[in-house]
Amino acid sequence: MSDASARLSAPVPRYADRMREGFAVRALLILLALAFLVLFLFLPLVSVFAEAFKRGFDAYLAAFDDPDAMAAIRLTLIVAAIAVPFNVVVGIAAAWAIAKFDFKGKNLLTSLIDLPFSVSPVIAGLIYVLLFGAQGYFGTWLKAHDIEIIFAVPGIVLATVFVTFPFVARELIPHLQALGKDDEEAALTLGASGWRTFFKITLPNVKWSLLYGVLLCNARAMGEFGAVSVVSGRIRGLTTTIPTQIEILYNEYNGVAAFALASLLAALALITLVLKTFLEWRYADSIAASRHS
Repeated sequence: MSDASARLSAPVPRYADRMREGFAVRALLILLALAFLVLFLFLPLVSVFAEAFKRGFDAYLAAFDDPDAMAAIRLTLIVAAIAVPFNVVVGIAAAWAIAKFDFKGKNLLTSLIDLPFSVSPVIAGLIYVLLFGAQGYFGTWLKAHDIEIIFAVPGIVLATVFVTFPFVARELIPHLQALGKDDEEAALTLGASGWRTFFKITLPNVKWSLLYGVLLCNARAMGEFGAVSVVSGRIRGLTTTIPTQIEILYNEYNGVAAFALASLLAALALITLVLKTFLEWRYADSIAASRHS
């Protein structure tokens, strides 16, 4: 019997068999995904809260009575309050320019926006030390004018701005490109100014993407460790943020206090996830309509 005849005479797999095989593959992939989530995400998260409350709720609250801990929380909030709005403004401007205009250097600007994703945060911190440190390029001038950047709040803000810059811009660029230029061109044709077109047409169309970017930017700003650790000097009560204060407490074998502060960052991550999921569920139709308009 020829090969062609053998293939024709071979039994065809039944539909039920194919369905069982497909179900088995899907079940295996789902189990693998769930196992990964449980082992690498859920269990560590549970461990953080378990260690934080290991000695009871009173010990947990006592961890926040430490002036250094409260100073770290205040500084983290201050840095986020500066870095996030700055990145919102600059990110919107960069995304608007890239998506709505054609100009020389457009590809270079897009690559520069992605730079913080490809550079280690520690390297970013070292770059700022090289520029603004006492022995850096601008160190002598800064010292002569009594300006402190490294081992001070300005350096922490600069490092945080650098590592969180792409989040807003990267969320907006594909959305603005998908929307096109028709709405803005129609508004300009009808006599609307550029700013009025932006605030009445462009910004409302991307408000949900913008909110996603803000949520991610804020979470990263409050949880950044690498770059902040380099430029802050980790001076307790002065330049320690929550992540750096956690490291100090953990190295001192003060596990309860360290995990108590870590629970704040874990709670922030959970809140960010819940808000993002809620917005995607609640405004799914609006988001889909704006992205396909």
